[in-house]
Amino acid sequence: MNNIKKCVDILNELGGDALILCDEANMHYLCGFSPSEGIVFVTKDGSGIHFVDSRYTETAQNNAKNTGLEVVEINTGFVKELGEYVKKLGIKSLVYEDETITLKRYNDIKSNCEGVELLPLGDRLMRERNRKEPYEIEMMKTANAIAEKSFLELLNFVEVGKTEKELAAQFDYLMAKNGSHGLSFDTILLTGAHTSMPHGVPGDSVIKEGDFVLFDFGATYKGYHSDMTRTVAVGSATDEMREMYDLVLKAQLAGIYAFNAGKKCADVYKAAYDVLDTKDMAQYFRHGLGHGVGLEIHEGFNASPRSVDTYETGNVSSIEPGIYLPDKFGIRIEDVCYLSPERRVNLSTVTKDLIIL
Repeated sequence: MNNIKKCVDILNELGGDALILCDEANMHYLCGFSPSEGIVFVTKDGSGIHFVDSRYTETAQNNAKNTGLEVVEINTGFVKELGEYVKKLGIKSLVYEDETITLKRYNDIKSNCEGVELLPLGDRLMRERNRKEPYEIEMMKTANAIAEKSFLELLNFVEVGKTEKELAAQFDYLMAKNGSHGLSFDTILLTGAHTSMPHGVPGDSVIKEGDFVLFDFGATYKGYHSDMTRTVAVGSATDEMREMYDLVLKAQLAGIYAFNAGKKCADVYKAAYDVLDTKDMAQYFRHGLGHGVGLEIHEGFNASPRSVDTYETGNVSSIEPGIYLPDKFGIRIEDVCYLSPERRVNLSTVTKDLIIL
């Protein structure tokens, strides 16, 4: 792993002397873990410094064996010591994260790096992160395997009378037990009419015979996220439930098939939308088709009608159409797919046939 060179290429493109990273995911991309606070500093000659406080010194030093960063433990403050290094090295221009930095941090940098030109990074590093390396895909596969194992184990606990909150807590426990380093996001586990809320919060609703139960979940491994959604039925499913499930699955398969390097993100969305529209159900599809996944659960490109981006080799995206019928039920099916140099790879392996427990 040597992402320092990618930063040097960005510096050469922008004409900057050095680059500073404060965003947790961006720092992870360079230092190999996710410090809650710190600064990664890269100069155009390819040297890099990771400014840490005493909480992270040992962790940073262990990771530096692979990343090539020099670890500096601060004595005063992050930006103050950054300013001292900038002055010592004669830095005239500094690239900063204009899309994620706080105004307070920007003003601190400006006052501690007096006379230094500040150049906006824009989305350049995000685009690099969006083109996944093979080692990153391995991390994501591990996270996904943990999540899938936990989901299949959880199905043994799903039964009439259990509450959403009870099962969500059991799910989170299983993921931790199976090796997850943390949740990708708060687990979404909904039953009955609650499934019509795309991002509903598990509550005290009780599973009943004939309900759909929707699970949207993700594990993490060494900072990398997984994301999956499955919808199952308990006891039985009506003809309408089966018909709508099959429709959503067809839409998802169309979206996956359309997901290719060189394809516009908006066109991938439309491929799934059009399938739902054949049955006049597209009006109940109330979100984008997918989002990039990696060191953050939402990063990179979105498969949405508003997107102006085009997918590239190395991109990873969820493909997750759904229909949500208010006060009735909702269905979502989600996989995460990767555009390898050779072919499209679906990282998700759990069956998408309708499961009836």
